[in-house]
Amino acid sequence: MNDELLTQRYGLPTTLDGALNATLTTLFAHRSIRAYTAAPVDDQTLALIVAAAQSASSSSNLQAWSVVAVRDQARKERLSVVAGDQAHIRECPLLLLWIADLARLRLAAQQHDLPAQGLDYFELFLVAAIDAALAAQNASVAAESLGLGIVYIGGMRNRPEEVAAEIALPPGAFVVFGLCVGYPDTTRPAAIKPRLPQQAVLHHERYTLATQPAQIELYNDVMAAFYARGQMKTHGTWAEHSARRVAGPQSLSGRDRLRAALTLLGFPLK
Repeated sequence: MNDELLTQRYGLPTTLDGALNATLTTLFAHRSIRAYTAAPVDDQTLALIVAAAQSASSSSNLQAWSVVAVRDQARKERLSVVAGDQAHIRECPLLLLWIADLARLRLAAQQHDLPAQGLDYFELFLVAAIDAALAAQNASVAAESLGLGIVYIGGMRNRPEEVAAEIALPPGAFVVFGLCVGYPDTTRPAAIKPRLPQQAVLHHERYTLATQPAQIELYNDVMAAFYARGQMKTHGTWAEHSARRVAGPQSLSGRDRLRAALTLLGFPLK
């Protein structure tokens, strides 16, 4: 089973030596799920997912993140619009909004009449964003281990002030991304998307850029086969598609003004 999953993960016959277990199987089987049944995600399951999130590492134990669980259909509808009109945001039974949260730390300092000027610096924003990402990934693995499917929603950064207003965020809090959660609709299955070869991402002792062109070309072929199997219409290779995504500010779906938005949301970013 794991060899089959790894072959799908890399798009080529793959076998890795070493001890394999249920956790690794869950990780290898990850796929983005955008089609869900109507079955709700109950509070007990949500509590388990959040407990897993809180078990993630946290810089200096600051725990500079929060999460807002959204089930209200009207609110999901509004959030789907600001995030690029993505239908799966409307259709998922549970939407989790992962927040880089410095508001709680500022409040803790104020309660003890202590300064909190360090929160004004970019380092603390980065700490909060990393904490949120680590927590969300733990939550994602936990959800998948429970038979749920997930997909991340970076589109929450398209219009961050509107997202913040929708969920009443205080200054110093920012939605880094969303996460759709629900039981997969097996009538609309999702495939495991191949990733870059390990040789592209794993370096030993020192980074080597010279090896990248060959690995990118190999991955272009793998992704072309993946798209063909799924009858997906694409324009150019993976490399060309990726280059278009980073071509300029017009490619960033409004996120080219993210720094200005963060300032308005209470992050001076000194």
